[in-house]
Amino acid sequence: MLFRSRFKGPMDWIVVFLGNPGSKYEGTRHNAGFMAADMLADKKGLRINRIKFNAAIGSWNLEGQSILLVKPMTYMNLSGTAVKQAMDFYKVPLDHVLVVVDDISLVPGKLRIRTNGSAGGHNGLKDIIAKCGGQDFPRVKIGVGSPPPDGDLINWVLGGFPKELHETMRTAFKRAGEAVEAYITLGPEKAMNRYN
Repeated sequence: MLFRSRFKGPMDWIVVFLGNPGSKYEGTRHNAGFMAADMLADKKGLRINRIKFNAAIGSWNLEGQSILLVKPMTYMNLSGTAVKQAMDFYKVPLDHVLVVVDDISLVPGKLRIRTNGSAGGHNGLKDIIAKCGGQDFPRVKIGVGSPPPDGDLINWVLGGFPKELHETMRTAFKRAGEAVEAYITLGPEKAMNRYN
């Protein structure tokens, strides 16, 4: 009962970690958001395991702010479904929905914080923009590198990281969680100066 009660009150923020559910997608580039979520949960002693809004959810009280942590379980191209349901339920405005997402235009391990922007070809972001009222939501992007010129994009994002990048990416997932914390507690400008 105690666990349930955490979700009853208002939420100040929704933090969405994008990925695909299921063991076959574990460790893939497209699941950078999920891996950042798991690392943040481990570090802060949080659980993102209650199923609601077509997502695995958890709650986090960060310096007096209530945060709903969301891992959509709808597959990437329908991510907006879970986000919209959570936004409507808690009446959270779009600019308080922070999305953690993989980015092929950034070198592996590099982070970039943005306060808004287009989907940049990312199907998860595209669906959130389409279903949630626009592109004015912040995001923490995790660089996963771009495919070779003759490579297939889908195979690339659904492929895993080479062994020599494992440590780099672990550091990036950890820093992505720290960037989320900085964005919420310090504001966008200070967070961008620190992590971009």
